Amino acid sequence: MERAEKRVVVASLQEALAGAGSIVVAHNTGLSVAAFTDLRQQVKKAGGKVKVAKNRLAKLALKETDVADIAGLFTGPTVIAYAEDPVVAPKIAAAFAEKNQKFVILGGAMGQTALDADGVKALATMPSLDELRAKLAGLVKQPATNIASILVQPGAGIARVLKAHAEKSEAA
Repeated sequence: MERAEKRVVVASLQEALAGAGSIVVAHNTGLSVAAFTDLRQQVKKAGGKVKVAKNRLAKLALKETDVADIAGLFTGPTVIAYAEDPVVAPKIAAAFAEKNQKFVILGGAMGQTALDADGVKALATMPSLDELRAKLAGLVKQPATNIASILVQPGAGIARVLKAHAEKSEAA
């Protein structure tokens, strides 16, 4: 790889890692192409990306970002998974690591906070931003629904009484 190509790779990695909500670094020694393709598809479907980069270039890219210093994780054959949603990459990587023993999570970062392997797995158990938004919308909607039903009840009660009175008058 020529120097110009290396600069382009480092610049693209810097851009990707700077905009990531979380980053997961893992070893992928002996992982089959089919399994790795499956991982890529899962992460891509969830809105993230998986990259394999030379360790030296990844370390250079990290130096120019505000991401925590996780350069020590880049030894051996490493994979970088990242996404804007801070929970997506850890969640998919942790689930993938449970199914594939050859995929070993080394650690990662969430903003300026460095995470070890246990930290990444703990982050994976949290709900995603979409799940949190749905729960919040449900909590906001529920009181409004209750208020609407309470406001409708007196009117409905009056309507039932009037209907019963009208039926009684017609029967007599």
